[in-house]
Formats: sequence, C-alpha cells, structure tokens
Amino acid sequence: MPGGRLPTIGRTPPGVSLIGGVVADSPLLSEPDVDAVAVPVAPAVAGDEDEGPAPRRGAASTAYRYGIDLAELAERAGLTGAAGESFVVQLPRPAGSGVTLPWTGLPPRIVLVGIGASTDTDLRRAGAALARASRGLRRVVTTIGDDAGHSESQAARAARALVEGYLLAAYVPPTAARKPAAKPAADLVLLGRDGTRVGAAVDAARTTATATWLVRDLASTPSNTKNPEWMAEQARRLASGPGFEVSVRGPRELAAEGFGGILAVGAGSASPPRLVTVTWTPPTYGGRSGSGRHVVIVGKGITYDTGGLSIKPRESMVPMKTDMTGAAVALATVLGAARAGVLHRVTAVLPLAENHFGASSYRPGDVLSMYGGTTVEIANTDAEGRLVLADALAWADATLDPDVLIDVATLTGAATVGLGKQYSALYGTDDALVTALERAGTDSGELTWPMPLVPEYDEAVHSSVADLRHVPEDKKIGAGSVTAALFLRKFVGERPWAHLDIAGPARAASDKHEVTEGATGYGARLLLRYLSDLS
Repeated sequence: MPGGRLPTIGRTPPGVSLIGGVVADSPLLSEPDVDAVAVPVAPAVAGDEDEGPAPRRGAASTAYRYGIDLAELAERAGLTGAAGESFVVQLPRPAGSGVTLPWTGLPPRIVLVGIGASTDTDLRRAGAALARASRGLRRVVTTIGDDAGHSESQAARAARALVEGYLLAAYVPPTAARKPAAKPAADLVLLGRDGTRVGAAVDAARTTATATWLVRDLASTPSNTKNPEWMAEQARRLASGPGFEVSVRGPRELAAEGFGGILAVGAGSASPPRLVTVTWTPPTYGGRSGSGRHVVIVGKGITYDTGGLSIKPRESMVPMKTDMTGAAVALATVLGAARAGVLHRVTAVLPLAENHFGASSYRPGDVLSMYGGTTVEIANTDAEGRLVLADALAWADATLDPDVLIDVATLTGAATVGLGKQYSALYGTDDALVTALERAGTDSGELTWPMPLVPEYDEAVHSSVADLRHVPEDKKIGAGSVTAALFLRKFVGERPWAHLDIAGPARAASDKHEVTEGATGYGARLLLRYLSDLS
C-alpha cells in the first residue's frame, strides 16, 4: 500500500446514465470518451434457419452504423447467447491517411454480450460480463435490456437487473484499487431508455450496489486495522447525516449493563469489544399518514476469529477477517435504507468483538450470564458468534421495541455443508416474515432456503448446569445450523424474528457473474429489497 494507508471505506461505484434514441442516429457515439458499444446476443430460436446466436435490440442499427454483420461476428467468436458470455471486437484503425473505414469516428470496440432469456438473473449476469469486458475504458454505451415491446415496468425491472450486475462486478477490493495495474470499470450509458420509472430503477440499483460495495470494503479490511473500535468509528463516520442516531457502548458500559456474552468473547483480545447501534428515522415517514414499522437488524461482528481456546487450524483462520460480515450487512442496510427513502425506522445493532486467546480468555465449561440474566454453559469457544448475537438480540427485544427482528451472521459451517455457497439458511418464527425474506432473496438474486426450527432438536440446547448450552453435547443430533438457530430463538421473546446464516454465500473463492472473489457482500441487497417491499 502506498504510504501504508488504507483507502477510505464507503466508495462509490461507476456512473450510470440514461439517454433516449437509437444507435443509428445517436450523436453520443461520436463523443471522444465513448470507448465501446455493447450489443445483446440471445440464443438461437428453435427452428430458426440460422442456428447461431442472434444479436438483439440495437444490433441492427449498430450493424448499419458500423457496416458489420454482427451475427457472423458472434458465430465466429463461438458465442451461444448464454447469459454472461462476452466477446470484445477490437476494430482496426486505418493504415493510411487516405483510408476511410465504415467505423471511422465511432467507438473502436463492439462488445457482444450474451443475455440468455433476459430474466433478471440473466441480465445481472450480462451486466457483470459487460463490466469485466470494459475495464479500463471510459464510457460504454449499450442497448442491453431494452427489448422491444417492454412495458415501462418491464423496462425498469430490466434496467435495474442489468445495472446491478454491472456495478457489482465493477467492484475492486480497496487494497487492489490503489495498485497501478488495477483497471476501473467504465461509466455505463443505457441507450434508448429514459423516463421516471427507469430512472428510479437505476437509482435503486445504485443504492443496493453501493451497500454491497460497503460490505465488501469492510469485510476485506485486514483485522490488524479492523478491530471493534475501528468498526465503531466507521459506523459513526458513515452515519453522520440527518436522521441518524449512533450510540457506542464500550467495555465499562457493557459490564454495567450485563452483556456477558460479548464481554466473554472479547476478553482474550487486546482490542476490547463494543456494541454499536445505528438508527435511521425517516422524516414524517415520507409524508404518509400513520407510522412505519421499526425493523431491527442485528449483525454478527467478530472482527477476527481464532476460535479462542478451541483454536482453529491455521488454514481455517485465513478468511476470518470476514467473520464480521453480518455487522457490515446490518450497517450497510440501515445506510442504504436512508439513501433509498425507506418509510420505516431501521436500526442496526452491531455486537463487535475479537475472539482471541490469552490469560483472560473464556473457557469450555464456563457458565456465562447473558443480557437479561439467562445463563449459558460454554462447550466450544469457537461457537462465539451465537453468544454475541444472543446478547444483542436479548437487548434489542428488551429495549428497542422492534416490530421485526432479524439477525444476519456468518454463523455455522453446517449451513455451508447443507446449502453450499449460493444459498443462505433462513429460519424464522413468523411465516409471513420468512416468505417476505425468501421473495426478497429471489428478486435480488441473493437466494435463501427456508429451514425448520425442529422442535425435537430443542434438547440440543439443554444444560444440566445452566439455563442453556450453546453447543449440543449429543453429537447424534447433528444439524448444526438448526441447533444454532434454536439457541438464538431463546433470546428474541415473542417478536417476529428471522435468522439468516450466511456462512456459505458471504465468501467466494473466485469471481463469478456479479459475485466477486473474497467478501461477496451477500445480504445487503436482500434486506434492502425486503425493506422496500415492506408495506
């Protein structure tokens, strides 16, 4: 890092603009900073004489303007039209001053991008492919997602999916962004689209992408910088605008108020724990009559996890700087809700601790007194996430009076074993809340899978020496993600509550479509979609 300093957290994605008209007569293509035109390519239609891929909306006018057969180019490139394919056609310059080519004065690149069946998922993937294909350019113009016959609502939905995919894939980790070799993505121009609904959809895509960028930035920050105090400072800095209220509890306040779980988890670290709350209250609820709901989102904030005395293997520690992703999601969601003008009061609760080991570490066999007085027998200090969440959930239930209580956490390896890397495990005590979150996950592309709170497994959290045991003693029960959720349920009272175990989709081993290697930012888009849909 030049100068040894990290860049500012909370960066802004590339610009997106809307311009009406068609490629054939758009003066935009003559502007010197437009470096590429992107054209959609769809799979061949069954029974079509030309069995190759078919360039779509805007392709004919682009072909006319450039004097090129785009269908032949797509076929030569081996494209099938599948969502996420791309091929960049680098057009040659004339060899002499007396030579005039059909594309003289036009952008020197045509990007062919597969759009599949143009579903939301397909268009997100198309946007992501375009972002990666246009890195290092200044502006790229496209007609992707502008299908003929679209209603205004369909056009808006298509634009949102495309832009979301583009901006998500445009992300570069903050450390890499400072390197000379890093190439930023181009600004995007959606040609042939204008209007209030499409503009609002693009704004919504920017809001959710910005929130996801923030989660990725926070989760990617190395833990020698990112301790609980640093996270609290970021929350204060980012939520400094009108309508926000931020409070931070340090070790003294946590001890005085009885947060036994957070204090125990953080006891072995030289960096003391914090409990941060960030509340956004919309002004007069958008001018509408009545009052919006109060949605409280609790995010697991383990800024580094060694496993404590139940120490992890070395290779399992490497990605543990991202074990505070839940807290980052909660913070990004409340900031995004304010930016989107959500008509509900939203509070993020961030229990922050570093699970280290030392002379003051908590031990297997200890009994902790949690917020509110519930006692918990400790079986494994590497199951620390549910302890900080339990304190925060009990406190939120007792003091914040939420209408909806949601927690999000990189909680169990069991969720990853069961559902892999694309789905989070979704639990809840309220069917309507679970259904709404599942729908928001489908619409946002951040998928969830509803899981059961199996009554017969409740014995897994019973203890003979305390009110609860936080890890099952009987290995025959299994279902580690389920039993963790059953433990958390004990701390939410009678509130409508949902638990998102995002251990799988929160991290990725490589770039794929809109997902980026490392911290993925999973959860912010899902929760913002849920809040925007909440009546």
